[in-house]
Amino acid sequence: MAKKESLVQNKNFGHIIALLFYVAIGFFFYQAASNMNYVWKWNSVPQYFVYEEVTEIEAPIDGVLKEKNGKYFIEGEDTVELEGLDNSFVFEYKIDEELYSGDSIASKSSNEVGPILKGLWVTLKISFFAALLTLVIGITLALMKLSSYQFFKDIATVYITVIRGTPLLVQIFLFYFIVANIFELERFVAGVLSLGVFFGAYMAEILRGSIQSIDKGQLEAASSLGISKFQAMRHIILPQAFKRALPTLVGEMISLIKDSSLVSVISITDLTKVGKEVVANTFSPFETWIVVALLYLSITSVLTFVGHKLEKRMSAKGGMS
Repeated sequence: MAKKESLVQNKNFGHIIALLFYVAIGFFFYQAASNMNYVWKWNSVPQYFVYEEVTEIEAPIDGVLKEKNGKYFIEGEDTVELEGLDNSFVFEYKIDEELYSGDSIASKSSNEVGPILKGLWVTLKISFFAALLTLVIGITLALMKLSSYQFFKDIATVYITVIRGTPLLVQIFLFYFIVANIFELERFVAGVLSLGVFFGAYMAEILRGSIQSIDKGQLEAASSLGISKFQAMRHIILPQAFKRALPTLVGEMISLIKDSSLVSVISITDLTKVGKEVVANTFSPFETWIVVALLYLSITSVLTFVGHKLEKRMSAKGGMS
């Protein structure tokens, strides 16, 4: 006879309790914010993403507005061409109408990408390139530590010890003020290198542990079949190692994306740097940082979802293929 499930063990009831828990926390913070007499400005948030930019053309001199062959100019004491003015503008004056210096001749509005989206794009770019560098460094160092050549082991061991033993923020400063100056690198490249080098050391240890967890008998069996060690590592060992390490690898990639916010200290205009600038200009810290946090959460949630899908696919197929 099956044991009867208690109410607290019921899945749907558990979802309701968890929802009520977070609603209570949200209400608590709402009440706390209300007591601060803070004026919320959520209506300004859409402008962080897309805003309307108005371009105006003003008269540089007194004169009469003229048009010839699609080009506009003012005819006065001198003839001055109005560069950038075309039929896409809304005109305040008609052709041959007199105007004065400083008058608004025409205007045009257009939707422009806001600072938050620009910062988000920079964060995605720097995270993508840093992730690629992390994988390359991680795989290389893991194989060096497992190598039969002692000097490879020593190089990898010292690298991992030094990098993991110093803070990422300090390494970013070292790359920017020393390495970038020596090799004349842009700050974006310095940011990518510092993130890739830092997380590459952690990636190496994750992969090394995963590779060593694979039964050594598989390499011996591959060797007896005439398969080279390189081919066995590429087609047999590494696919299984990646499968076992995938949850941890996804966790490291999530950490990389979040820690990419530290590159803002070297004036890379990423999402965090843009958040600081928006707060300084609008005096809306709560709305701005909530939006920034939700964007980081969206990125990491997508990565987590992709990681779960890959994990299920690899479990079904038994490897990376």
